[in-house]
Amino acid sequence: MVSKNQIKLVKSLHQKKYRNRHNLFVAEGIKVVQELVNSDFKVNSLFSTDPEINLGTTDTIEIVAEAELKKMSALTSPNNILGVFEIPQTQKPNFDGWIVVLDDIRDPGNLGTIIRLCDWFGIEHLVCSSNTVDCYNPKTLQATMGSISRVNIGYTDLQTFLQNAPVNVFGAFMEGGSVYKKDMPNSGILVMGNEANGVSKEVEAMVTQKISIPQFGKSTTESLNVATATAILLNEIRRN
Repeated sequence: MVSKNQIKLVKSLHQKKYRNRHNLFVAEGIKVVQELVNSDFKVNSLFSTDPEINLGTTDTIEIVAEAELKKMSALTSPNNILGVFEIPQTQKPNFDGWIVVLDDIRDPGNLGTIIRLCDWFGIEHLVCSSNTVDCYNPKTLQATMGSISRVNIGYTDLQTFLQNAPVNVFGAFMEGGSVYKKDMPNSGILVMGNEANGVSKEVEAMVTQKISIPQFGKSTTESLNVATATAILLNEIRRN
């Protein structure tokens, strides 16, 4: 039987300050937990309501009652498995390929989708501003569908990072040149801005080329969702 202290610890990890304090995060659902178990992430503990569950790991899976799992879960309807993992050290990004930079992304779902896109398009490094939502937020983790295990994610001061970058910095702007008319290089940095305000003035000063996705429809849509825009731009980068 899981102890009250274990439940209290796991429940606390749904908040960023406790994740930082304990250097741990929670993942839920067979897909996400399985991906993390099979990766380089270190398992702290695993809990499941299914006595026959098999993740192919030597780590102990503690069988718990549904009521106990519900107390630990951040979901309204919990899955049958929950894992606690150590937050890994961030690897220093290299500039041999493309790097995606996020300037103050606030929506957990958007961040999770962008992490998944990075995985799909082979982007190894994702660099986030200090104010970008935590990648270990439960909603973000759900949206990654396990892709977080294959993308190196770090948080830093973007001005310093971009100032020292030895490659071109492309920023997504409404007034930028059409990405369809650009010959994109084999390496570079793609900067995506905040959902409401776009790229900040401080980061804009570091951008060497502004690019945009041209609008073909006659609607009054002001802009694309940041995750959707990231998908289109990464597709063009890889197509080139």
